[in-house]
Amino acid sequence: MSTATPRPSVLFVCVHNAGRSQMAAAFLTHLADGRIDVRSAGSAPADTVNPAVVEAMREVGVDISAETPKVLTVEAVRASDVVITMGCGDSCPVFPGKRYLDWQLDDPAGQGVDAVRPIRDEIERRIRDLVTGLTG
Repeated sequence: MSTATPRPSVLFVCVHNAGRSQMAAAFLTHLADGRIDVRSAGSAPADTVNPAVVEAMREVGVDISAETPKVLTVEAVRASDVVITMGCGDSCPVFPGKRYLDWQLDDPAGQGVDAVRPIRDEIERRIRDLVTGLTG
């Protein structure tokens, strides 16, 4: 009888701009193909996610229009193997021994799709590296 290895769990946190954490979580979900559990959290309500973020993701075949940002909780951080803060590390609870990454990225809030594309592409590059690092 074999026991399945638990999938790594990644939480993306962007407290002030849920669009960035949603974009990153959507990419990881898309590229990891079920090998990683993915969540995102922020403080912005769903109606503040930049429509340009949704459009930029649709261009690469990822639909985030129906997703709702989750509120950041201590439990969500505690339950994740890797926590990636996106410009808000000082707002995220920190637990000793947990793996944290800080991704400093430009803020696409209020900007059009032309401004979001380079941010999306940078997130995709980082996500591909992350998938390789977590899954081999």
